[in-house]
Amino acid sequence: MNTDLRTALRPAIVMTILFAILLGLVYPLAMTGIAQAIFPSQANGSLIRDASGRTIGSAVVGQAFVGDRYFHTRPSAAGRGYDGQASSGSNLGPTSQVLADRLRADVATARRDGVTGAIPADLLTASGSGLDPDLSPAAALAQVPRIARVRRLPERQVRALVARAIDDPLLGDRHVNVLALNRALDAAAPR
Repeated sequence: MNTDLRTALRPAIVMTILFAILLGLVYPLAMTGIAQAIFPSQANGSLIRDASGRTIGSAVVGQAFVGDRYFHTRPSAAGRGYDGQASSGSNLGPTSQVLADRLRADVATARRDGVTGAIPADLLTASGSGLDPDLSPAAALAQVPRIARVRRLPERQVRALVARAIDDPLLGDRHVNVLALNRALDAAAPR
């Protein structure tokens, strides 16, 4: 009986150690090396840097833009807002009073900022991850009057910036990367 246990246990232990080394070290290191060689920007987080080389954000992770001078992203339910370590939705359902109160406040803010007509849903609702870096073109265009007023620019110039920032992918919906749009806005109308 002990011999059968030893003969069965030894290969199990050897295979566990072998696969732990293979799948826990060799495979991840090989994939990291391949990713760094073929897609270095994406493998390092798609970071965006300013002219001096300082990292200012990521093309694939949203960040909160506050202040009336910038296009605002959609609300985030990730931690205290765009916290990558707390990525998630809010799990607030349609009967939640907390959600209803937040939506009422966000609608009032949008109206105060000059959004007229129907408010695009992505200006009011958080994404599933809470880290979405993009807006719909309609949500970006809804913010044009505020941006133009605060920056003292013609609305047609701000609309043209939005039009140039629209990404029309082969698959998926048209969208505008808010960080890229705000950088183009700063380049067109520096402080």
